[in-house]
Amino acid sequence: MSNDDKPAAAGEEEIDRRDLLTTLGAGLVSAALGIPLVMSVRSCLPNALYEAPQRFKAGPPEGFSQGPTFFADRRVFVFRQQNTFYCISAVCTHLGCTVQLARQASAGGEDEIEFHCPCHGSKYTADGVPYTGPAPQPLAYYELAVAPDDGQLVVDIGSPADRGWRLTV
Repeated sequence: MSNDDKPAAAGEEEIDRRDLLTTLGAGLVSAALGIPLVMSVRSCLPNALYEAPQRFKAGPPEGFSQGPTFFADRRVFVFRQQNTFYCISAVCTHLGCTVQLARQASAGGEDEIEFHCPCHGSKYTADGVPYTGPAPQPLAYYELAVAPDDGQLVVDIGSPADRGWRLTV
């Protein structure tokens, strides 16, 4: 009696050659169709983000003059009032245009600051609250910090702050 003629031992299944080839064929066809499908879904996801970092160093506190300093590439205003700093977004809440700083002469002789959107006419008060135009929300405030390594102001666009938030240096 040869090995091929032996009956299967208890607990062992005999694998038929046809079943083995069918299972292998189905696996190869699944892999051949599944791998391109997975790769095409993966191609829809970006490998890298081409956005500017959310945090950036704005400069040493003593380098800021009193009043606003505009960072055009980041679209933010950093304000200095003596030793106190705060940061307001320059992105209009209507359609994302960059607001312009406007100074209005007041009766007391000091200039009052406003923000004007050149696209659709929204106007904001000095604290970023819209008072005319289609803007639905106030301008965003962002957190500031002092870098421990070199003492520069760090603006964090990814961390919104309350309207009354201030950093005293």
